[in-house]
Amino acid sequence: MTITFLFLALFVLMFIGIPVAISLGLSGALTILLFSNDSVRSLAIKLFETSEHYTLMAIPFFLLAGAFMTTGGVAHRLIEFANACVGHIRGGLAIAAILACMLFAALCGSSPATVAAVGSIVIAGMVRSGYKREFAAGIVCNAGTLGILIPPSIVMVVYATATESSVGKLFMAGVVPGLLLGLVLMVTIYVIARIKNIPALPRASFKEVLRTGRRAIWGLMLIVIILGGIYSGMFTPTEAAAVSAIYAAIVAVFVHKDMKLRECHRVLIDAGKLTVVLMFIIANAMLFAHVLTTEQIPQSITGWVVAQGFSPVEFLIVVNIVLLIAGTFMEPSAIILILAPILFPIAVQLGIDPIHLGIIMVVNMEIGLITPPTGLNLFVTSAVTGMPLTTTIKAVSPWLLVMLAFLILVTYVPYLSLALPNWLGMT
Repeated sequence: MTITFLFLALFVLMFIGIPVAISLGLSGALTILLFSNDSVRSLAIKLFETSEHYTLMAIPFFLLAGAFMTTGGVAHRLIEFANACVGHIRGGLAIAAILACMLFAALCGSSPATVAAVGSIVIAGMVRSGYKREFAAGIVCNAGTLGILIPPSIVMVVYATATESSVGKLFMAGVVPGLLLGLVLMVTIYVIARIKNIPALPRASFKEVLRTGRRAIWGLMLIVIILGGIYSGMFTPTEAAAVSAIYAAIVAVFVHKDMKLRECHRVLIDAGKLTVVLMFIIANAMLFAHVLTTEQIPQSITGWVVAQGFSPVEFLIVVNIVLLIAGTFMEPSAIILILAPILFPIAVQLGIDPIHLGIIMVVNMEIGLITPPTGLNLFVTSAVTGMPLTTTIKAVSPWLLVMLAFLILVTYVPYLSLALPNWLGMT
């Protein structure tokens, strides 16, 4: 009865138009009031504990670093470097867009920010070079999802918080799948370019590659600082996020000089607004997760699943179906915080590595970001290109097949997720 009421209240509240964050907190509070012996005061305590969670402090810092990188012109330099490296390949401008998304994803940890930063520059350039606007929009919208798979990733930080997993292990586990997805997208574009005879850019000279690489080096160094600092033990992920924010500000204001010092307050305000929105969702989702835990709902569901005799393969099929459906209606962080506490103990019971489960959930969230009606990347791409949302959805739809095939690969080949952490001795 408690389980039924909790989830029924959540979906009814969302269906009548109440924001997801408030629906999460309100459904949890109502469940405590009506069905639990727990005190309502525990909800206030949980809200306070959430605001003090050390791991979650990484989120505002990564958002701030991404804001400085986006505003400070780093994205433009990364795109120039990507064009010089692969622009001469048939369909090279589109391939360079994928490479630029991969590089920027390794800086900011946010998928919508990747689409906004890269798409605002690349899509117009692709159209001028003879690409159809819909084709260009579909590529960038899809490749922008790499922002939450290639570390650092805000969604991975949220999963680590919900399951008490290692952020460092999750970051390392996302490297190989992230690079592989980027490669898959590039190969797909190359095949399409050969079939449709899409032109290539003139081959850049070695001197040009060095010149653009030198211009992009300050942005590329941030990747080394974040991942190198975490793996070497110099920083925790939260400390790495803080260092990246300071570094990004210094590069934008004093090195590239794309921003004036007096403009920094605008970037801080923009990053602050994003942080408040995201942390409000997370705080309410943590209340929801608190109700799940106090009522021992995950344990009940785990016992039921085990009693049904589900194999790991069957369980992962169910997981993917549930996550794909949830991804069409809800924000990734909320989905992770609601479902991770339920799926995590079942996965452990069935012998599925929690880090592998985390990567599966992240890939599902990637697909959710480009799936209507609430896919955030769709709205960002529509705003960047000026195309109607329906046209944007149509442009992105063919790429969903590629993403679904990649999801199956990541789900049933755990080696892709676990090879690098194992090799580094992190598991």
